[in-house]
Amino acid sequence: MQIVELDIKLPYENRGQVLSRIYEKVRGRIRDLHFFPPTAEGLSEIRMEVLEEDTSRLLSELSKVIKNGRVTLRVLSEV
Repeated sequence: MQIVELDIKLPYENRGQVLSRIYEKVRGRIRDLHFFPPTAEGLSEIRMEVLEEDTSRLLSELSKVIKNGRVTLRVLSEV
């Protein structure tokens, strides 16, 4: 089990639809969640800490959901 930080950058106008699909994937495993305001270019940033066993599977699932954004994954600790 790992605690993983996901840094998600996506267009502000699509944020609600994408967040509902992301929430379905990580429901019950979210440790911390931060929403940042959109930049001048219209990109919104979301940082979440998630408990995950298979980080490569999570990253592949999120890349299918987030088409117009970017996902960065960082392992914070091993549990």
